Amino acid sequence: MLLYDDVIEEYRDFATYASGDSPCFEAWALGVAEDTEVLAWLGTLPPIKRQPNLVFAAARWHGAPAPGSYAGLRSVLLEQEPEVRATVMSRATQTNEVGRLATLVPVLALVDGPLALIEVGASAGLCLYPDRYDYAWPPVGGLRGSGGPTLSATATGPLPVPARHPEVAWRGGVDLNPLDVADVDAMRWLENLVWPEQDERRERLRAAVEVARREPPFLRRGDLVDHLPALLDEAAPHGTPVVFHSAVIAYLEEPDRRRFHELMTGLVADGRCRWISNEGRRVLPDVTGDAEVPSGRFVTALDGVPVAWSHGHGHALDWQ
Repeated sequence: MLLYDDVIEEYRDFATYASGDSPCFEAWALGVAEDTEVLAWLGTLPPIKRQPNLVFAAARWHGAPAPGSYAGLRSVLLEQEPEVRATVMSRATQTNEVGRLATLVPVLALVDGPLALIEVGASAGLCLYPDRYDYAWPPVGGLRGSGGPTLSATATGPLPVPARHPEVAWRGGVDLNPLDVADVDAMRWLENLVWPEQDERRERLRAAVEVARREPPFLRRGDLVDHLPALLDEAAPHGTPVVFHSAVIAYLEEPDRRRFHELMTGLVADGRCRWISNEGRRVLPDVTGDAEVPSGRFVTALDGVPVAWSHGHGHALDWQ
């Protein structure tokens, strides 16, 4: 079983992360962690493709009932193995959860504008529109006046409630496989990535797609490290460049994570941009440092310095 210890830990961590948000995914993840046959199948995938969100989404794409029992997931994984494997290998999670803006906007408010936003791992670019939403941070305050939908995150700690919406002068992004908001199949896949019980998230995603369709984002296809310097050159004349990402760097292999961290710390040190990262507690260890981050929380940081522990889908924000 030692061969699968990392996978078991990953799925148990995911169960903790899903607890309270998706009983279905919590049960599925715990089931996988105890199932030697499924663990053996996961062991045949590249490490970057074993992630619960991707595996569960692929199984649902091929008919695993959700919400549903672990037996239903197991049946699809093992009985439709070639089809599920092909989907796992050809797709990515690219969740593009716009709700995360409720945890990012207070950090954006710490940066002098106007802002030129660059999202790495942008997916369909739905998070490039922080100025098109209203926000609620109960019980400490809110931000109104955009005319758009309201995003909410329960706040604890000394949260600096923004006084105004970000002034966004330019917005762009890079992704290995950028999704076109006009592509029906791509948007179906994004909906499929929403967790089973979360109808509110599904409706929020549909609203976010409509926001982006009114002014489609500029998205470049390619490796985020390779394309980032050129995007910074393009963004800089418009305002303060802000590079940001949420739940993206976990999908890089370990050497690429270190390469990305070194690139970003160098760019920040050279004054070329500000950097907002929002990743799992183990993803960027040089950002997290020795901090005791609660299980199931992301580390939200500005220029490599943690400022908050955040719910991965933007539901909560514990300002440090």
